Amino acid sequence: MSGESEQDQAIVVTPRMLAWARNSAIYRLSRRMMSERELADAIKRKARQKFEDISDEDLQILAAAALECGRTLGCLDDANYAETKVRSGVRTGRSRRMLQRKLQEKGITSETAAVALEDADDLQAALAYARRRGFGPYRREHADEKRILKELSSLARNGFGSHIARRVIGLSREDADEMLSAAPL
Repeated sequence: MSGESEQDQAIVVTPRMLAWARNSAIYRLSRRMMSERELADAIKRKARQKFEDISDEDLQILAAAALECGRTLGCLDDANYAETKVRSGVRTGRSRRMLQRKLQEKGITSETAAVALEDADDLQAALAYARRRGFGPYRREHADEKRILKELSSLARNGFGSHIARRVIGLSREDADEMLSAAPL
């Protein structure tokens, strides 16, 4: 039994390990915005590689130290992360459904995601998507029925409802440009 306790306590979190976790958090957050779960997962993954035979409890301690460091510096805020991702997603043509799923994958709570998605406009996102793909009002050649079905299918696969997809496909170029220019950044 004493052999088991020695093995369980083989790795104990040292001040040097905590400093590594804080430095690693600063490095990662300086390179890109991350959610709390993304940062915790990254720290745990790297700690497993760096420190052999580290226990799950020690991993939790290192992840908690990294999260605390990120919060203290003001670089780690899931609400701000979600709002930024939603604004960026709408500008690049992502639907509310797609954005909700992406935020969920990144570990953002459904309440935080709902608040961030309140101002997301699927029509603006669909117009941005159509512009990027050359659909509807941004089409260069005349569309036959097969082409229109292809565009509607693509919009549907990307999470846009049929009423929005049909509206976007039916817009004129001038109306679409006017609607996009009226959108807030």
